[in-house]
Amino acid sequence: MRNPSFFAALALGLTSTGLMAQEVTIKVSHFLPPNSNYQKLVLEPWCAKLATDSGNKLKCQIYPAMQLGGTPPQLVDQVKNGVADVIWTSPSYTTGRFPYTEALEQPFVLPPGGLAGSKAMWAYYTQFATKDYVDYKMLAMFSGSGVIFSTSSKPLLGLESFKGIKLRSSSRSAARLVTALGGSPVNMPPAQITEAISKGVVDGAVATWEPVPAVKLEEVAKYHIEGPANQPGFTMNPLVMLMNKARYEGLSPELKAVIDKNSGLPLVELAGNAWDTATVDGRKKATAAGNKLLVIKPEDYEAIRKASANVEQEWAKEVAPKGLDGAALIRQARAIGAQYLK
Repeated sequence: MRNPSFFAALALGLTSTGLMAQEVTIKVSHFLPPNSNYQKLVLEPWCAKLATDSGNKLKCQIYPAMQLGGTPPQLVDQVKNGVADVIWTSPSYTTGRFPYTEALEQPFVLPPGGLAGSKAMWAYYTQFATKDYVDYKMLAMFSGSGVIFSTSSKPLLGLESFKGIKLRSSSRSAARLVTALGGSPVNMPPAQITEAISKGVVDGAVATWEPVPAVKLEEVAKYHIEGPANQPGFTMNPLVMLMNKARYEGLSPELKAVIDKNSGLPLVELAGNAWDTATVDGRKKATAAGNKLLVIKPEDYEAIRKASANVEQEWAKEVAPKGLDGAALIRQARAIGAQYLK
């Protein structure tokens, strides 16, 4: 008769083998179409790397365009509640929920480039914004790159040109910037921009180059206005990839290591480079469609910056009751951003 310890050892061996053989499929949800730059240049390469590094034990099932239901602002709750395992969204869609991150949205804070802005955002997150995400496993925070002003009827080349114009805005900070410049903001997700412009609901959009091909913005917008390349962007759109905390904790040590290896700065750099590539592609698409790409003059850029100064002051007052020194956070974000300006 075999010793009971033999059976205990056998059971332990089987358990260990089960852990090593664990195969997991994670549900990944986002709000853009499957042909979007995010899915093609960031998400699919990331998922492929997870599969390769795990020996095909860790795979993704991707749900683009809100296929799991809900709206983009609800993604942060979907991943928190386990409807999705991983999501990609913008914290800007849920005003007040991620207050430390909101410093990054303020006008003229970070460099406009995808990689430069993403590195700056990640540096800021690791130093000042981790408190915003204690309920999640943070995979990456990166920049949607600096916004442009895309319009259908006239270019927005100076402060006066903003008077009375209706612009789609993606965040409260972007909306306040438009208001400070004399325009009227209309909040809506990227997928609605093209139809809204074509129907005259808005005259244009505060957006980035990234969604131009996916939403066919070049078909309705004739002008795209950028700021000087060596100056902070008009406003920024932080983007995050978040994972359900319990889902991550339930993985084997081996699969956790695969997630960790491919998250953080490596994922930030992957996304930042992808957004720079998407910027080039968006410009090419707009140029091919006969759109005009214009850079605002330094003096007009400075006038817009001065006119929008009250936006960050208003935000700092709002977050003060939460115990945040908004002005100090913006100073820190600007100081970090300055390190990445070319």
